[in-house]
Amino acid sequence: MTILPTIRVQSTDFDVATETAAITNGRRDIGALVSFTGLCRDEGGALTALELEHYPGMAEAEMRRIALEAIERFQLQALTAIHRFGRIESGEQIVLVIAASPHRQAAFDGANFVMDYLKTAAPFWKKEHMQDGTSGQWVSAKDADDRARDKWS
Repeated sequence: MTILPTIRVQSTDFDVATETAAITNGRRDIGALVSFTGLCRDEGGALTALELEHYPGMAEAEMRRIALEAIERFQLQALTAIHRFGRIESGEQIVLVIAASPHRQAAFDGANFVMDYLKTAAPFWKKEHMQDGTSGQWVSAKDADDRARDKWS
């Protein structure tokens, strides 16, 4: 049986409980569910929002490729990956990954794998909006994110 992930790129917020219920409703075969929700932090009060842009069509395709690899690699029973775009205020949700498997380690590893690759391979860009009203820089890729991704090689 082929497991198809739920992949969405959207401007609107998502509800973690609703997304979790969509995976688990009526299922008795899932032994572990791991979810990760990424939030927009305020960087010590300096940041009011992030502006996220993406490459439409390609972002979804890359998210799907990453998700399918995670499903196969970790034998996941279900996977949801949602990434927002547009202006996201500090404290708001940006990304959600939910991985379901028979056992906890596969669910943890699957969720980590997806996030490590989303951060480095999916075509999303972030621009900072500062508390003083100025627009900051586009956020550069981080070496730590590349190292996190490379551990899966």
